[in-house]
Amino acid sequence: MNTRTMVKLMITALGLTALVACQNKTTSTDSSADKKEATVLATVNGSAITSADFDREVKALPEYIRGMADTPQGKKELIDTLVMRELILQQAAKEGLDKGKEIEEKLAELKKRIVVDTYLKKKVETDAKISDEELKKFYDQNLEKFKSGEQVKASHILVKNEQEAKDILAQLKGGAAFEELAKSKSVDTSASKGGDLGWFGKGNMVPSFEKAAFALKEGELSGIVKSEFGFHIIKLTGKRPAGTRTFEEAKDQITAALMPSKQQQVFMQLKEDLKKGAKIELKEAAPADGQQPPAVPEKK
Repeated sequence: MNTRTMVKLMITALGLTALVACQNKTTSTDSSADKKEATVLATVNGSAITSADFDREVKALPEYIRGMADTPQGKKELIDTLVMRELILQQAAKEGLDKGKEIEEKLAELKKRIVVDTYLKKKVETDAKISDEELKKFYDQNLEKFKSGEQVKASHILVKNEQEAKDILAQLKGGAAFEELAKSKSVDTSASKGGDLGWFGKGNMVPSFEKAAFALKEGELSGIVKSEFGFHIIKLTGKRPAGTRTFEEAKDQITAALMPSKQQQVFMQLKEDLKKGAKIELKEAAPADGQQPPAVPEKK
């Protein structure tokens, strides 16, 4: 994980979820049982930061960087970020910045946004269903899109130190679970998925990695492969020849491609349905910048 990516994780956690943290401090719904079961990860002037707090913040992160928090380095940095946020909150409280009309107004606005977001997410996810008939129709009409060269499916463990890579390889040869070691040792964002990189063809990976992956047999482990990112250990989990992928193989890809449009349709329909049963009165907008409307000349 490079420095730029790590900074992105810390800034997002500190800034984006700070409003959620403020709300959690004042309207926490954690039960006593949950608090007792949670592991204390750090204390800041006596205030505990628990594994439950950590998990909640991970869920609040954008999906594209969420996996970073599952790597050892990512977890350490996120905990450091939560510590810093707690220090800021405590200092703000000392200075009386945690109270007042402005804070109350912002919390009220935040609550509205959370309620709206929660409702829309639940409603859209529930109603945005794509039938197998729709998926199959798209597949039949777009067969050219599903032609591909030879592809492989692989998982990997990425570390920065060659000796560490040798130690991990020895553990794997001794029977250790690849997925578990990937989750605990790999510094790549794929660590959260047990190192799974999914399917890829030639030209999608750096040359040294690609050459090693395509040379493996299904289920086989590579030796230590060096690239510009560090030292990899690769496990091949699937192989398919060039040709047209079957409907079942392409189904997930088609669903991902059609889902945004389907969700948009559901949202637009929801807007219409809600408006039908509502009494809405649109008032004329006030002039900008407090200007008075131009006077209408009297008739002579």
